[in-house]
Amino acid sequence: MEWVLKNCRLVTMNPTDTDLGYTPVDAAWIHICDGHIVAIGQGEPNTSLPSLDAQSKLVTPGLIDSHTHLVYAGNRANEFEQRLSGIPYSTIAKNGGGILSTVKATRNASENELIDISLPRIGALIRDGVTTVEIKSGYGLTLKDELKMLRAAKALGNLAPVRVTTTLLAAHALPPEYSNRADAYISYIVDEIIPAAAEEKLADAVDVFCENIAFSCEHMARVFGAAKKHNLKIKGHTEQLSNMGGSKLAAEMGACSVDHIEYLDEDGVKAMAENGTVGTLLPGAYFFLRETQKPPVDLLRHYNVPMAIATDFNPGTSPYASVTLMMNMACTQFGLTPCEAIQGTTVNAAKALGLSNIGFLAPGMAADICVWDLEDPASISYQFGLGVLRHRIFHGEYTHD
Repeated sequence: MEWVLKNCRLVTMNPTDTDLGYTPVDAAWIHICDGHIVAIGQGEPNTSLPSLDAQSKLVTPGLIDSHTHLVYAGNRANEFEQRLSGIPYSTIAKNGGGILSTVKATRNASENELIDISLPRIGALIRDGVTTVEIKSGYGLTLKDELKMLRAAKALGNLAPVRVTTTLLAAHALPPEYSNRADAYISYIVDEIIPAAAEEKLADAVDVFCENIAFSCEHMARVFGAAKKHNLKIKGHTEQLSNMGGSKLAAEMGACSVDHIEYLDEDGVKAMAENGTVGTLLPGAYFFLRETQKPPVDLLRHYNVPMAIATDFNPGTSPYASVTLMMNMACTQFGLTPCEAIQGTTVNAAKALGLSNIGFLAPGMAADICVWDLEDPASISYQFGLGVLRHRIFHGEYTHD
């Protein structure tokens, strides 16, 4: 399919453009062919190709949600209510709640059931302007159930007009059958789960929750070493609750991103800068858990570390299916500028996934595009919930009105 999107108020987010592509260019057009951008220009396009008139509305790259856990079964709204009533998480977990309640429900669900209950979640992201979404496993914690989750995630990308990247997060929590045997569970991940996921091409990356309530830096190094042997990218859940040095280690091992990073220190930031690792901010979890330790945004700026923003959509700590809401929270909670917010959900989010063909608008890039009923890019972060997405184009195909 070959066509032109014309009369755009274009925000390319191309880091080589003036003002990093954030300043709108009026009367712009985009020539699209076979899912990719062929050319970008200004004025009336000199072509007889079919066209769509953007009517001077704001045009941006499609948004990217680079960190989600949206494939799961079960519901933890009752825990939300209990915690607001003053019941501590430790008590909830002891009574069968917490992450292991989601693990139990996910293990009991079939692959088709996981697909069916996850489709509305990914649909909400699509309506919010998302064209690429990362989906993690991590609620199965067995070979069978982790692969089941990854297959369900892959299926969502075939059933909905969205690009899905998959991340194996078997090192998310210690399953009950491995209680007090973390080393043995890590060996199980390294020796069985990672090779199987790689063999079936179900995972694009491997992640580890490196934290005092989860896994150590030594565990993370073992998992990442196995991932790299199988040519899988690596990402880390690090420094969310304490400073264990996981971000520094992950960066030195070549991680695309480290995520959460509220307790990240300067050594970790330096390592990220030296190794091209993106820092992914997850304001939804910060907000939902009513945390007070903010990520070191000024340090990240000082060392020119790219910042991504994602939903962390999950049932326990960030039940939010809106990237634009996260953009607003990143500005209001963490002090990002609207320019940094849109960078965090486009060009920097693409870097966080290790992808080079999405994230900004330029010839040769995938034609993932949003047309907003807005005049300036700051408005995307300023408001949410008003249905301002006018058109959505995924891989050159018109998908939303």
